[in-house]
Amino acid sequence: MTDDALTRPMAHALLADGTTVCIRPVSKSDHDQVQGLYEEMSVENLRLRFFSASRCSAVLAADRASASPHPGYRALLAETASGLIGLAEYDTGGTGSTAEVSIAVADGLHHRGVGTLLVEHLVSAARAEGVTAFTADALSENREVLRLFADLGLRTARHFEGPEVRCTIALDESDTYLTAVEERGRAADVASLEPLLRPKAVAVVGAGRKPGSVGRAILHHLHSGGFNRRLFAVNPAATAILGVPCYPSVAALPMAPDLAVLAVPAASVPETAEECGKAGVRALLVVTAGLDADQGRSLMETCRAYGMRLVGPNCLGISNTDPTLRLDATFAAGHPRPGTAGVAVQSGGVGIALLDGLSRLGIGVSSFVSLGDKYDVSGNDMLQWWESDGRTDLALLHLESFGNPRAFSRTARRVTRRMPVLTVDAGRTDAGRRAAASHTAAAATRTMTRGALFTQAGITATRSVGELLETAALLHSQPLPAGTRVAIVTNAGGAGVLAADACAEAGLTLPPPTPELIDDLLAVLPEGAAVGNPVDATAAVSEEQLTDCVDRILRYGGVDAVLVALIPTAVAEATGDDLVRALTSAPSRGAKPLAAVRLEQALPVELLPAEGGTVPSYAEPQAAARALAHAARRAAWLARPAGTVPDLAEVDTTRARAVVDTYLEAHPDGGWLDPRTCAELLDCYRIPQSPWAWAETEDDAVLAADRLRGADGRVVMKGHWPGLLHKTVEHAVHLDLRGDSQVRAAFRDLETRFAGLLTGVVVQPLADRGTELFAGVVQDQVFGPLVLFGLGGTATEVLADHAARLAPLTDHDVHDLITSLRCAPLLFGANGVRPVDLEALEQLLLRLSRMASDLPQLAEADFNPVLATPGGVSVLDARVRLLPRGPQDPYLRRLR
Repeated sequence: MTDDALTRPMAHALLADGTTVCIRPVSKSDHDQVQGLYEEMSVENLRLRFFSASRCSAVLAADRASASPHPGYRALLAETASGLIGLAEYDTGGTGSTAEVSIAVADGLHHRGVGTLLVEHLVSAARAEGVTAFTADALSENREVLRLFADLGLRTARHFEGPEVRCTIALDESDTYLTAVEERGRAADVASLEPLLRPKAVAVVGAGRKPGSVGRAILHHLHSGGFNRRLFAVNPAATAILGVPCYPSVAALPMAPDLAVLAVPAASVPETAEECGKAGVRALLVVTAGLDADQGRSLMETCRAYGMRLVGPNCLGISNTDPTLRLDATFAAGHPRPGTAGVAVQSGGVGIALLDGLSRLGIGVSSFVSLGDKYDVSGNDMLQWWESDGRTDLALLHLESFGNPRAFSRTARRVTRRMPVLTVDAGRTDAGRRAAASHTAAAATRTMTRGALFTQAGITATRSVGELLETAALLHSQPLPAGTRVAIVTNAGGAGVLAADACAEAGLTLPPPTPELIDDLLAVLPEGAAVGNPVDATAAVSEEQLTDCVDRILRYGGVDAVLVALIPTAVAEATGDDLVRALTSAPSRGAKPLAAVRLEQALPVELLPAEGGTVPSYAEPQAAARALAHAARRAAWLARPAGTVPDLAEVDTTRARAVVDTYLEAHPDGGWLDPRTCAELLDCYRIPQSPWAWAETEDDAVLAADRLRGADGRVVMKGHWPGLLHKTVEHAVHLDLRGDSQVRAAFRDLETRFAGLLTGVVVQPLADRGTELFAGVVQDQVFGPLVLFGLGGTATEVLADHAARLAPLTDHDVHDLITSLRCAPLLFGANGVRPVDLEALEQLLLRLSRMASDLPQLAEADFNPVLATPGGVSVLDARVRLLPRGPQDPYLRRLR
């Protein structure tokens, strides 16, 4: 067992009822607590645990669990502020790959998920140590522990021997297990948020007697908003504020509130939080800004110690518009309109803009959380709340950072199949790119990494708050389009041209109408109308004619959406025709997305009332086109089955880990692998490489060239020394070498120019003609491994034709990487050229992904160029950098 595994820090996690517990390794000082856990068990539970009711078992169990750590054994305990509530342990007994597991839960705390949570943490620790299976012996009448094993989501086999059952639990990393863990986590998470978002009582600590304080503003919002549960103020200088009873301290309150709002100076926050915890408060909303590191640390420690969920600090507040609650604990200018959009933001200013915009549009808000500095409650928590609240059908996020992007991605993939999840892609700049050492690192910008996360999770990412609201208006009011085909109808040719340009720029298509549709539309439109795409109905079109035209296009099967661009005219005004009403009264409205563009419109987006719903209307055609494009992408994502991570043949993960361990033992700080070690690592994953040989002398280089020369007799020589990254930049490459004399001359040149640096050369046959590509991976400490792919060669960064996806790659991800490039036509066979070996290219990307997923120490891999031809794919040049990093489990249930 590694030192890292033995000294893992404590983690806090949630039980099934939302209670916070601390999971940590057992230490020597825990002996008496562990013994007490067993001694306080009933005789029956002792018998079920130890197969006998002897009290001596308690002492022996405590001795074993609290002994000095040793390889192959691990014991974890669960505790709350009131003490130890559970213990789980495993012991390999020296076998290495299989461990005996046991669980004990305090009497009175069964059926709350204590044992299951402990086992999940044991599973994570055991996997990191190479344990592949747990075994456990239980009495057949011990239904609770047998059900625990059966419900884990892991493959479990049972063997009955008389009154005993031998259980074997395979510790496979399967999606079935992750889904089971995810579901348990969702239920616990939602339960923990109940005191925060459905409190039975609220106290505002720091509400001032005079107008102008944030605490008083929040108290006023709660009071005037009609909060219909118990409400208190805390201020030692008042007995009532705004008609709300006031008490001198939290401890003096007549009951423990579920939620306490802290609007006190930063220096007072830790002490006030401690007071709340001691009083039994279950959730904190800290609006105070300016906490320093020590104050923030103290606040979090207090919240974890007392099991309080926390929103903030430095936030605008929270709101739940449920008519049975009417909770508005914010200091926004007005109360949010009740509705169906869930909103979570880090920026208070963005929150106010979204609340105002959603209220104006009539969409309204189901619940709103200003996350602020996001110490605890996060966007992931809110997605799970909205998934379960029965009121939310649209989720809007503004997140400047991610605590656990991989867990967020799994949650978002599930939630976005039930409702649209929209976000503003904030923080798109990446100054660190300028200092990147490799092509892969240079390409892995923050925008690309976040874009991969959003794309794979099915999240609709917009570039501004305005675009977010524009898209939300369409997704809220219209069905999803079946594709990207749009028909444009206008009463002014210029407006139609603007709309057509906007659609094309957004990636939408404008198919020409069929002859049948042309005849159909000409029959209802005024004389002079031009039926193409756009359809120019002319300024003479009447309300009735426009209604008929739009309705017929909506029923036409050749388009997926209709965009109507209208200009107010004196003709319509003179005849009393309301062309907007024509739009909203089309009988077939609702069959396909329908949107309007009104260039005279004062607001960027409005929702026009229509029978049985609304129609979005935009002031700019670009906004309408962007919204339709987002809707089309969402529809395509929903229609696509979930991808799978393919099984790969001939992968030797054990040998790969040995290669990595050997290198890091010799290089504790990590570094770039030498060519021979790099090639050995790639061979563990059967990543195809061009034939090559290592040479340290002139004669060795000649022999290598003789052995590797192809039919044309030409070879390539590349110099190498530790730290060399860009061979071409350093002029450390010789191409097209013919004969021994040229090989000798090339070696001498490198030896002379790089004297004192050169450690050897790589000799390769000159590659055939083909398409030069680039593939790489960067191990992001937050997002995990990011696989990049694109056009390669020396101009890869200049051309920047790259795509990225987070590992592990599914079959869909690989397809998207290949097809999303601008150079994709070259791969599929453009201008009569044969296509490259696409299957081999897919395998290369999948194997690169697997290598990055298997090896957390792989900080960076750079394959450039990768030569793709009709006959196969091979890596011509590879670099790999390792760092001493331990494995991480992003899906382990734990709080931030």
